[in-house]
Amino acid sequence: MNNLVVGIKKFLTNRNTVTVVGVILAIVIIYVGYNMRINQAITPVTVPYAMQDINPSTQITEDMVGTMEIPQSMLNDNIIRNSADVIDMYANYDSVIPEGSLFYRRSVVSSEQLPGNVILDYPKGYVLYNLSVDMASTYSNQIVPGNYIDIYLKVQNAQGAEGTVIADDRIMVGRLLANVKVLAVFDSNGNDVFSNVEEKTAPSQIIFAVPEEYHILLRKASFLRAYESEIIPVPTNESLEDEPGDVELSSEDLRNFINNVTAMTEEDLSYTQQ
Repeated sequence: MNNLVVGIKKFLTNRNTVTVVGVILAIVIIYVGYNMRINQAITPVTVPYAMQDINPSTQITEDMVGTMEIPQSMLNDNIIRNSADVIDMYANYDSVIPEGSLFYRRSVVSSEQLPGNVILDYPKGYVLYNLSVDMASTYSNQIVPGNYIDIYLKVQNAQGAEGTVIADDRIMVGRLLANVKVLAVFDSNGNDVFSNVEEKTAPSQIIFAVPEEYHILLRKASFLRAYESEIIPVPTNESLEDEPGDVELSSEDLRNFINNVTAMTEEDLSYTQQ
C-alpha cells in the first residue's frame, strides 16, 4: 500500500507528467466550452413569421401569423420573438411585410402610431386645415408627416386695395405663418400617400392644424379669387429642432391685407386688438 502511495506521489510530482495532464485538462475545457457555445447558438428558438403578404397599415390578425424555429444566432434586438407582440398590431405605413418574413420592430406599430391617426393629434384650440398641393408644391413629394413648413401667400393683381401699399397689378409674396407641423399627406382619393411605398401616388392635400385665428386667415386667403391668391407650403429646418416653436404669424401686413379685402367679424376685430 505504501509503495502505491509513493508511486502516485512520484507520478504527480514528475514535471513531464504535470505538463501532459495540464495540456489534457486545457483541451478538455476548451472542447467542452466550444461545444456549449455551439449548442447554444444552434438551439432553436420559436418566433412568429408572416404567413401571407401584409400590406402597409393593415391590422395583423391571428390567421396571418405562424411560428417557426430559428437558431439563436439569427436573433437580434430588432426581431419580435412573441406572437402576442404582433397580433392585433399593424404593419407600418411604409412597410410591406412579405410572406415568410420574420416580424421586425420597425415594421410593426400600434394603431395610435399610424399616420392616419396622427391627424387627430393636435393641440386644443387648433383647427384642421387641408391645403391643396401637387408634386411641384411638395418638392416632388418630399413634404411628409411630421415635417414642419412655413406658409407663404402670393397675391396678384391687388389693384391698390384700401389700407395697403400695393400698387396696381403688382405681385405680393410673403410668409404668412411659421412653424406649421404636417399631420398627413393624402392623394386625390383621400388615401395616405405614404401608406404604400410600392405605389408612388401624387399628393393632393396636406393636412395640418393651426390656431383658430390663423385658420380664419387661411380660409379667407383661399377665397381671394379676384386677387389670384395662392397659399404655398415651404419646408423648414424646424423639423430638426428638439423643441420646434409654436405656430406664429409672420406678417402683419399680410394679415391686414387679407382682412381689408374681406369682411371683418367681431372675432377678427378681437384678434387684431390682441
